[in-house]
Amino acid sequence: MKELKKIYLAGGCFWGTEHLFSLVEGVKKTEVGYANSIIPEPSYKMVCTGRTGAAETVEIGYDPMEVGLTDLLTLYFRSIDPTSLNRQGNDRGTQYRTGIYYVDEADLPVIEAFVASVQRRYAEPLAVEVAPLENFYPAELYHQDYLSKNPDGYCHINPALFEEVRSRKAVKSGKEELRGRLTPLQWEVTQNGATERPFVNEYDHEFRKGIYVDITDGTPLFVSSRKYDSGCGWPAFTRPIEESLLTRHNDTSFGRVRTEVRSASSGSHLGHVFPDGPADQGGLRYCINSASLRFIPVEDMEREGYGAYLSLVE
Repeated sequence: MKELKKIYLAGGCFWGTEHLFSLVEGVKKTEVGYANSIIPEPSYKMVCTGRTGAAETVEIGYDPMEVGLTDLLTLYFRSIDPTSLNRQGNDRGTQYRTGIYYVDEADLPVIEAFVASVQRRYAEPLAVEVAPLENFYPAELYHQDYLSKNPDGYCHINPALFEEVRSRKAVKSGKEELRGRLTPLQWEVTQNGATERPFVNEYDHEFRKGIYVDITDGTPLFVSSRKYDSGCGWPAFTRPIEESLLTRHNDTSFGRVRTEVRSASSGSHLGHVFPDGPADQGGLRYCINSASLRFIPVEDMEREGYGAYLSLVE
């Protein structure tokens, strides 16, 4: 059996969180339990006292070729109130706190970037804990698959979200080779629509002459002569090399209406386009994730097969 990736999510009462993620295509295993307890092998009764420091948590084992970490986090944040401290629905107490606990260090940049993107939607600070998993103790048998066994049981998650996830269709793709050569962040950005952290990404402050190509298939997309410092924290361009190189899509995630841009050749997510760019250059700002691009300096363009684009750079 293929080895699964794991992420541990605390979202209030673990009955609903477990049931929600068990419905997701690509999730192969779910188990409820108690994470980061200061007492070994705690019981449910002990956890309810609040003295164990444990959080009701769901272990999620998933196939990253079928579902991305960003997809899981998107669903997670839709199932919780991320600003509520130690409370979800009718449940109160530190055991009901929200948290994302990781076991793979490579997942941390993806998690941090995603949480940062959510934080920008709220004036108040998020109450979602992000930390490495220290321990996880499976809960008692009667808690496992509780809502499957008790369909009328209590749940703080909107039933409509369960129905939405049930209705999704699996998208199959043979991307093993691509997955192998991209970093976890590049994969999540290009394939799962993640957003990297602002200001600390690779090309935000890159202003050498050169060309920017699609990280997945090498298609030329942008050139340095159309790049400018917008102050947004991500690479910003006034326009692509050709408009036909990009496709545009409505993006209503996080309660906002934006225009997503993707690479027409590969379908990879690149970023978004906004109508607040330099007025004398068309008025658009293509806000692009560094992780979706590869920069080739002007002195290397001929050698790497991009000599035909030198006139756009110099």
